This record gives sequence, C-alpha cells and structure tokens, in this order.
Amino acid sequence: MIVVIFRATVKQLDDEYLQQAGKLRQLALDHYGCLEFTALCEGDKEIALSYWPDEDSVLRWKNDPLHKAAQQQGKRSWYQDYQVQVAAINRQYTSG
Repeated sequence: MIVVIFRATVKQLDDEYLQQAGKLRQLALDHYGCLEFTALCEGDKEIALSYWPDEDSVLRWKNDPLHKAAQQQGKRSWYQDYQVQVAAINRQYTSG
C-alpha cells in the first residue's frame, strides 16, 4: 500500500476550490483506485492523506488532466507553497 501526503500553506481557498476538491476526491476514489482520502485544515495549514493500492495508481492519478489543471490553479491561487511525499506502508496495526 502507498500513502501520498500532501501538505500546504493556504493562500486563499474559495468556492471554486471547495467544488474542485470534492470532484477530485470522488474521481480519485471512483476511477483511480484510491482506497481512502482524508484532508484537514488548521489555520493556514492543510494536510491530506490518500491511500493507494500501488504506485501505478498514484502515477495514473498524478497525470489525470483534471488533477493537473487543479494543480496549476493551486499554484496560482490557492496555495502559498506545498509539499508532496509518497511512501510505502510496510506494516499496519489496528485495535479491536
């Protein structure tokens, strides 16, 4: 399993951002194999965690035309800066 960690400093989030984020989340889950997607904002910081079955799924998502357009819009309008980390999950533990 792969986790993609997106961290950003928010510049300005508007209604267009909220609409795009919802569409893209659903697209990732429905068409690219995303297993789970969670995003949180606190102050001007945003973090999103998405879980994927394999790296090929992540690369296909990265290259989706709507996702690429949103990335460009994010650079222009929504985020002051951002960082993306991709990591393999070697073990997972749960309670109960």
